Amino acid sequence: MTTSKSLPPRPSLESLRKQAKKLARDIDARDTDAIARAQLQLPNIELPLTQRNAQLVIAREYGFAGWQELTAEVRKRLGNDLEQAAAQAQSAIHNNDVERLKQLLAEYPALLSWHDVGAERGLLGIATGSYGDSFNSLSEQHFTRADCAELLIDVGAVVIPSVCEEILSSRARGLLQLFQRKGLLPRTLKFFVALGDIDAVRTALDENVNDLPAITEAFTSACSFEHESIASLLLDEVIARDPELGALIDGSVGRPTFARYFIDNRPGHATELGLWKAFVMEHVKRAVYSWSGSETSLKDRRGDSDLPAFVELLQRESWLLGEDLVEFQTEIIQRAALQGRGEFITALLDLNPAILRRQPPPTSQAIEFAFTYANTDVIPILTRIWPVPDDLPHAAAMGNLARVKQWFDDSGAPALGGIQNHYPSSPYMPKDRVAESSRQWGPLTQQHVLDVALAWSVINSHLDVADLLLQHGADINTTWSSHEPASILHELVWHRNYEAMQFLIDRGIDMTIKDHRWNSTAQGWARYAANDERMAHWLEEAEQQQKR
Repeated sequence: MTTSKSLPPRPSLESLRKQAKKLARDIDARDTDAIARAQLQLPNIELPLTQRNAQLVIAREYGFAGWQELTAEVRKRLGNDLEQAAAQAQSAIHNNDVERLKQLLAEYPALLSWHDVGAERGLLGIATGSYGDSFNSLSEQHFTRADCAELLIDVGAVVIPSVCEEILSSRARGLLQLFQRKGLLPRTLKFFVALGDIDAVRTALDENVNDLPAITEAFTSACSFEHESIASLLLDEVIARDPELGALIDGSVGRPTFARYFIDNRPGHATELGLWKAFVMEHVKRAVYSWSGSETSLKDRRGDSDLPAFVELLQRESWLLGEDLVEFQTEIIQRAALQGRGEFITALLDLNPAILRRQPPPTSQAIEFAFTYANTDVIPILTRIWPVPDDLPHAAAMGNLARVKQWFDDSGAPALGGIQNHYPSSPYMPKDRVAESSRQWGPLTQQHVLDVALAWSVINSHLDVADLLLQHGADINTTWSSHEPASILHELVWHRNYEAMQFLIDRGIDMTIKDHRWNSTAQGWARYAANDERMAHWLEEAEQQQKR
């Protein structure tokens, strides 16, 4: 009979839990050795053992006072190894390397319950998480990793509710079917709707007669997955419970057109605010811009907009300007800043929305968007709400060479006074965006601050500032990007800024850098994403010249 044990160099917490469960089962089966082990460690304990006491016995057999102390030691020993294994597993998922992922899971069973710091999602959430909308099967193939997800499910990965919710929001139909086959989808109305199961929808409706929010959410899900007949059924159900909504719809566009609008445009906020308000809010958003064209620069690639309709809607629906809609007002300003549509921001602010009176102002990416997408002409308008942060990246983006120089000491070394005071840790940046930045590029470092400053200075054509930053340690080959890791050259493709691209090429930027998502060079982005053969050819020639 074993009375003391030693932990292996890389212990498994799951294995220890299983040992405790087995001990409890053996005692239930009146196994004499198991009973003796328990009584040795806990002389006065009553049998059979609870799971908690079984864990206490196991902990003491390994020489620890309790289960908490044992698990702390396990985590300490596994800490670096597990995080490194998790990083390798994430890379395997990104590369859709199922065999490598299988090897890692066999070697590190704790990966099944691992989750990344700052985001409550594990490897399964990473495999199912979508880079963008996945309704198109080709997009789902590029944006998600169904084979890796299936492996993780089959070996027992923890499935948290947010995983299923994200599949729903990204419209990943293949993953939806996979989770349905595995019996992992919640048996709720909105998931029946997403699957297009109208019989299950009817049954669920009979069981949820008065649950208006659930039926409203199900209607938006039906529209999102383009199940028009189910959407029509659910809209009638919503109106039966909300006659006022029916009067608004029937007295304006009519039910078929209303449902079709939700299918085509997928308005948000419907569950919280109601279908009619969501309908109106989406019209306001659509008035700001709609994308069109592929042969123009980002600054000119603005599509159709309708400023008079935008103003008329805001004036008629004055509730849009209220305190409860500050988040929506912020979203409108961010959209307009991204597109360089300062006239829409001015029109909104001239109507005295509640955002002007909010103290402190809500966090926003508006200034970040203005600099990232070279729309600095909107900055003076944005400063009616948000001051431009006084840090190195923002000074660089503004082309303020004198202020940029002040962020370096006499020896030329950075003198930032704490990187937490610099973008992307700016207090004006939403916490989820900070967390996203950390997940993509790791914890914030001084080098990140320098590199973002370089990127913003180049994108906004402040090339004198960019030269200074390169002389003071900024990395011309940084993989900073507006979304996922790529080079500054990749970003400039969308701006069609030949002068800035030539600046980087002349200073030796590595033109073979490939982006994280598409594994493509800047030349590939020009040819296949921007559909600009002229630019692709120009970059090809520039690369040949650079090699000579």
